[in-house]
Formats: sequence, structure tokens, C-alpha cells
Amino acid sequence: MSHALLRNITSKNPCMVRGEGIYLFDAEGKRYIDGASGSSLVCNIGHGVKEVAAVLTPQAAELAYNPFHCSHSRAYEEMAGRMIRLAPKGFGKVFSVSSGSEAVENAVKFGRQYQVARGLPSKHLVISRWQSYHGNTLGALACSGYTGRRRRHAPILKDAVHIPPAFCYRCHFEKTYPACELKCARALETAILQEGPENVSAFIAEPVVGAALGGAPAPTGYFQKIREICDRYDVLFIADEVMCGLGRTGANFAIDHWAVAPDLIAAGKGMGSGYFPMGASLISDAVANTVQAQGAAFEGVHTCCGHLLGSRVAAVILDYMVQHDLVRNSRQQGARLFQGLNEIQERRASVGDVRGLGLMCGVEFVKDKAAREPFPPELKTAERVMDACMERGLIVFPGHGTIDGTAGDHLLIGPPLVIAPNQVDDLLTILDEAVGAVEKEIRP
Repeated sequence: MSHALLRNITSKNPCMVRGEGIYLFDAEGKRYIDGASGSSLVCNIGHGVKEVAAVLTPQAAELAYNPFHCSHSRAYEEMAGRMIRLAPKGFGKVFSVSSGSEAVENAVKFGRQYQVARGLPSKHLVISRWQSYHGNTLGALACSGYTGRRRRHAPILKDAVHIPPAFCYRCHFEKTYPACELKCARALETAILQEGPENVSAFIAEPVVGAALGGAPAPTGYFQKIREICDRYDVLFIADEVMCGLGRTGANFAIDHWAVAPDLIAAGKGMGSGYFPMGASLISDAVANTVQAQGAAFEGVHTCCGHLLGSRVAAVILDYMVQHDLVRNSRQQGARLFQGLNEIQERRASVGDVRGLGLMCGVEFVKDKAAREPFPPELKTAERVMDACMERGLIVFPGHGTIDGTAGDHLLIGPPLVIAPNQVDDLLTILDEAVGAVEKEIRP
């Protein structure tokens, strides 16, 4: 009997033993295309990269952990420098942690410390969007608007303010872009005025929504309007790039697609690419300098902040991304993937929407395309398609509750950024077959 508690305790999951590029191999020798980059788009540079493996043992043998409260390391400095070279203009500081959830928590905390340092202690509220996911720690979960994940823990979460998402396929306002005049962005101003600008510290959003909406990007002009509103009311803008950052969408950071600079960025997943648990809060010079001018230490410290071994691994990963031009490959192969998904949408009656940027794409399943009616939740459509893909040698990442936390099914598809054109085609072939097989089961 296994003593390991799996995420889905009722599933008979294969035991993975080896990885190579975009492929995983289980204990029975079966090969899978990793269309989820490990899980939830983590393994950006793929599996079995020897350049990363080569630094782990020597660094661990030399020194794996340093006393962060009274020292730092060259590895941390080198990793931070590489992150800043990829960041939008105006960023100069990196605070390293162990996960994306911690990165979000620390971005929120640093924003709060910034407001206090300015003599504005009443500014404490964080506004986010419904159908967003910012992490599984209590603070990050409180910011999240992913109702399905929030519901069980709601009694112990701090009250947060949420506005409708930028989700054109299912517009909250029942409008069509661009005639909508970006009502979803303008909702931020309404929320700030309702709460009082003197009480609002920050607004947080994923530029491309991952787990909750399956790769939904905001429309053109959205984040420009968000930036304008934040500036008008002296509110910080936090970009959650944990999933969509570091080349995933065909840009260094997803927010680059809108040519907007946030005040803080939360990074993770691809930063460690599965080789080491890593995350980081990137802090703009304006925010960092204000806090540092007070001479106060940053209060959001965790046990593995600035981890020496993790920093060494992350630096190698960031170098690998640049050396192999993975941002460009993500953009090019993402276009190929998106075209193929649109062709599947035309063939398959249950594929209602295809969306995404780069190698971060989503497929939403519907019972009726014209009405955009979802399948009943009890059918577990996304999980069925995932299982059918697994049988055929493809791993994808299912999501549900797309519409309201209960109804709606989608798949998130995001293979490693090293994927080649023929491998994109193989992925699409398997996905098409899997969707077709499930349709025969659930459609009359």
C-alpha cells in the first residue's frame, strides 16, 4: 500500500520514471507527450536537461543553503540579474521564494509595506478578478476569484474585493469587443471608488488567466486602461506571471504584449522549471526605493528565501531560455498549436472556444456551440478528455467551473517551450482523437 497522498485519491495514476524533452515515460515504458509541462505549465525548458542536472550535485556538495537572515550568495545575485534583464523597464529588485503562491503573497505584502512607508497606512485592500487563481496559501487564495477553490476555505479567508474578468467569450456585461468600451477594465474604477481610494493598496491580475479560465488573454487596450486607472487613484498594479511569465506566451513576461509596466510581478513555475521549487517577487525601482529609504527590513521572509541551490538552478534555466531562443520558439510553435486547435474546433461539435497566447492555450467544451451552453458538471467532461488523452499518450491539464465556479469545462494546453513543429502536430492528432472519442460517449 502506498503512503503517498495523491492529488486525486481515487485515480490510478501512472508512475513516471524518466523525462526527455517534451516526453515523459512511466514505469511500464509508455511514452507521453507532456502537453501540460509537468502540471499547470511548470516545465518550460522540458525534461532531462543535462545543463541543469550538471549544477545540482556540485553546488549541493559545496554549499546548498546559506543563512539568509545574515548573508547572501553569488548564485542569488546572478539569478536576480538574469530576471531583471528579462523584466519590463523600471524593475531593479528580485526577492526569491519557493513557489508562485509565496511570490504572490510577498508582492501583496511588499505593496502594503510600500503604502505604510509612504505614510498611507489606510491603503490595505487588494482588488482582483472573479475566475482568477493566485495561489493556495490563505493570502493568495483570498485574492483569488476561483470560486470552486475558495468555497471550502471561505470562512477563514480575509474578505477581498473582486471585479468581473476580461473574458470576451463569456462577457459579464453581455457585450462584444470593442463596442464594449472595456467595461471589464472600467469596473476597477467603480470598485476603487466604492471602497474609497484611500483604502485600496493594489490590483492584481493574471495577464493571461491560467487555471481558472484556461488561457484567456485580455483584449487589446485592457491593461493600458487598468494602468491608467491605477495611476489615477494611486493604486499599485501587481501582474501575476506565475504561470504565464518567462516565455510561456511568446514574450519574456505576458504583460509585455500590452506594452504596460506593472509595479510588482509575481513569478514562479517556469523559473525553476520543475528542477527546483522556485518563485520570485519582482519589485519596481519606485516601490523598492521607497521602502528601502525607510531603512526597514522586508517582512515577508520564508525559510527558503534566496535559496542558494535553487538560485543556481534558476540562473542556468534562464540562461538556457536565452541561449535556445525559447521565447521565439514559444511564439512560433504557439501559432502552429493555435491554428491546429482552431481546426479541431471546426471539426468537433463540443469545442466551443479556443484561446491563448504562445504555448498557453485553452479549449472550452460546450454542449451547444450557438448558445455556449456548458455540459452538466456531473459529466466531468474535461476530466474525460484528459483520461482519453492519457490513454493515447498525451498529458493535458483539465479545469472546471469556468463560468461560475461550478459549470464549465476546459483544458489548458501548454507543452514545454522546446517543442518542435512535428511534435505539435502529434499533440494535435492525439487531442483530436480523444475529443472525438469522448463526444461519442456524452453526446446523443
